[in-house]
Amino acid sequence: MLMPLLIGALLFAGAGEVDASRCKTTGLLIKTTSCSYSTKKIEARPGIFRDVRYQVPEGTAPAGGWPVVVMYQGSFFTVQFSRTQGAPFGGYYEVKVIEKMLDNGFAVIAPDAGLDLFWETNIPTIYELTADYIFLNNLFAAIRNGSFGPINANKKFATGISSGGYNTSRMAVSFPGEFKALAIQSGSYATCSGPICIVPTLPSNHPPTFFVHGFIDAVVPWWTMDLYYDKLRSQGIPADRYTDYLAGHEWVSASAGKIYSWFNQYR
Repeated sequence: MLMPLLIGALLFAGAGEVDASRCKTTGLLIKTTSCSYSTKKIEARPGIFRDVRYQVPEGTAPAGGWPVVVMYQGSFFTVQFSRTQGAPFGGYYEVKVIEKMLDNGFAVIAPDAGLDLFWETNIPTIYELTADYIFLNNLFAAIRNGSFGPINANKKFATGISSGGYNTSRMAVSFPGEFKALAIQSGSYATCSGPICIVPTLPSNHPPTFFVHGFIDAVVPWWTMDLYYDKLRSQGIPADRYTDYLAGHEWVSASAGKIYSWFNQYR
């Protein structure tokens, strides 16, 4: 009689944990993870708006609000809150990053790049004149004024893949003091582009930075990440990295855990 009661209690506890999450995973052979979210529009140019998807964790926000992870999309693929295994560029593991953050007390905000294409961080122009610069300043102002819910604007973290990885680096260059820590997936320094990569002297207040990279990445070569990593270390700025030696240009299964652990150190 005791065993059925124990099994029932375990099943009930498991169901409660699932119900408390913003995310659910379904499917037997091919899994789909989906997280609930809301959408707002933020202005990038007068009369031109971009979508921003966002979610806060379940429960009551801590004093000061939830810490928040801003996730930057890669080229052509916006950050989505539902992905199925086998999605391009390891997209399924992108939503696992979202799930990991929401389940562990981080809000998630995922802004779209212009026309859903790419970020302007490594375009040869004056960055402060770009639509991205205007848009992101408006986004950060919206976070501060509570448009996305009870979020602590002083506890922002940034991550992203590919173009979004370069844009994550841009946060250190053009938005000093805004972010507590960064995590760059399959990317490098803000102005690098694929194998064209020179990493200059970095600002002394550059946030602590973690890198996740596939060793056989043919789009953003591993060695370009290594240049950035070495420069950070040489300047005494906290940096660490994880290399998946079998991965190319993609999110990987370790991304969620590694990025969460890095951000959690600085929350």
